[in-house]
Amino acid sequence: MQIRLLVLALLVVLPHQAAEPIKVGIIGTDTSHVPAFTRILNDPSRPDHVPGARVVAAYKGGSPDVESSRTRVDKYAAQLEQDWGVEIVPDIPTLCSKVDAVLLESVDGRRHLEQVKPVFEAGKPVFIDKPLAASLEDVREIARLGKMHGVPWFSTSSLRYTDAVAETQVQELKGAITWGPASIHPTHHLDLSWYAIHPIELLYTIMGPGCVSVHRTFTEEADVIVGLWKDGRIGTVRGIRAGKRGYGAIAYGEDEIKQSTKAGGAYGRMLVRVVEFFRTGEPPVPNDVTIEIFAFMDAALRSKDRGGAVVKLR
Repeated sequence: MQIRLLVLALLVVLPHQAAEPIKVGIIGTDTSHVPAFTRILNDPSRPDHVPGARVVAAYKGGSPDVESSRTRVDKYAAQLEQDWGVEIVPDIPTLCSKVDAVLLESVDGRRHLEQVKPVFEAGKPVFIDKPLAASLEDVREIARLGKMHGVPWFSTSSLRYTDAVAETQVQELKGAITWGPASIHPTHHLDLSWYAIHPIELLYTIMGPGCVSVHRTFTEEADVIVGLWKDGRIGTVRGIRAGKRGYGAIAYGEDEIKQSTKAGGAYGRMLVRVVEFFRTGEPPVPNDVTIEIFAFMDAALRSKDRGGAVVKLR
């Protein structure tokens, strides 16, 4: 492990000293995040360009049983190759041999545990896009393996870096409500992880960690998940599957209530943190916070299965 930590230290320090871009590899070309992130990192003419890293290689991956993966994986791979000269490689070990750091972008969270294993073994810092995994057990195993190999990782929704967070800052926060789309995919047992991860991450950005119990009201059209924090505060997420959709937040303070619906357009802000993470090895979102977010969704699933009963986080 000491040798691997030394290699990692060289990866995150030497590119900075040499003022050369970090070479980034992508795993999974089946999400719109792939061309969007590549444009932001590789095109210095863009107003939202993030310097310091460049996508140079990609492994397609893909999930035949997920339509949004099956129909996009080849298209986005071809776009990377044609527009940006990104090398498409046959497997993840080959990818890791060509890059300094990895963006694990596969749209299917079920694939992330197996796909991140060779990344950890190669000692490459990795950002794992949403959903981190399709179960709490896989999340814990990713955390265990990262720690065992001494390799840093982090995962977040871009909503953590939207204007809605700044616009709902209040003194002495008492509680918060967030909302957003919450489509469910049958392949993901942890149903909220597929898309409701976004408003849930926004809630945690405002509230911070510390939830102890959850109860969930579920219909085909919507979810309402209510969490009780250990200090007595209450945080609520409304997941939307019918009617008007959008993202937003309300924060309740001692002397004021603030609301914002400016919860988009933060890819560039998030990638600034990702590139800095690749340089320093310090996750901007602590791993234990990410694990708690998945424990929150796991408790919400168990509450749903028990007809809305209050369930403690595991």
